[in-house]
Amino acid sequence: MRFACLGSGSQGNGLVVEVKGTRLLLDCGFTLKETTARLSRLGLSPAMIDGIIVTHEHDDHIGGVARFARKFNIPVWLTYGTLRGAAKTLSLLPMININIIDGYRRFSIGDIEVEPYPVPHDAQEPAQFVFGNGASRLGVLTDTGCSTPHIEAVLSHCHALVLECNHDARMLANSDYPQSLKQRVGGRFGHLENTASARLLANLDCTRLQHIIAAHLSQKNNTPLLVQTILSDALNCEIDWIGVADQSEGFGWRQLI
Repeated sequence: MRFACLGSGSQGNGLVVEVKGTRLLLDCGFTLKETTARLSRLGLSPAMIDGIIVTHEHDDHIGGVARFARKFNIPVWLTYGTLRGAAKTLSLLPMININIIDGYRRFSIGDIEVEPYPVPHDAQEPAQFVFGNGASRLGVLTDTGCSTPHIEAVLSHCHALVLECNHDARMLANSDYPQSLKQRVGGRFGHLENTASARLLANLDCTRLQHIIAAHLSQKNNTPLLVQTILSDALNCEIDWIGVADQSEGFGWRQLI
């Protein structure tokens, strides 16, 4: 199993997971041209993507899904709530192969096992995911306002984690954001703050962890160094071992062994 990122942040998100001959794209918040270019950077073409899985209906995650899926005839998986919330965004629905994720039940696409799980976020039926191949597990958690015991149970024992570290609480409080936006971002259904991410990580069984990538960083209210410092303290590891997903570059392929 290996995974890579097209980009991560409020301007667009996309993550590729590959097991043997199966490749899935988790979210697609970029234009058709941009998605194709970012895949090419990873040595992939659109024809090599077997499915798109959508976490929720916010535009930075779903904005490019409909056109990409229609253009290259790629099936899409999402919850019913996400489908309902994205009706306008997915205006090409009659021409797209839609598969409903029902009740957060596990399912498989080709060689990849997919485990959805619920998260607290201001969307209609948001889901995050663990991907597996029977031996290794990649846990992804972005776009959640807080952790829960269920989230921590699902993400324990993963071999790799892509973990939201959206903002620093002090930077957000001192930012020029309107108060309503500060409350939304920092609330229980907003985005995960650095120290909350570190506490979550400290509560997990990380004995099998090979990769940790901080994701969905705010470009105004966070810095990679802040994130790497606080996560390395939580894991008692070298600061350079903490990867960071960039908005423009994402990150390159990471291999699980």
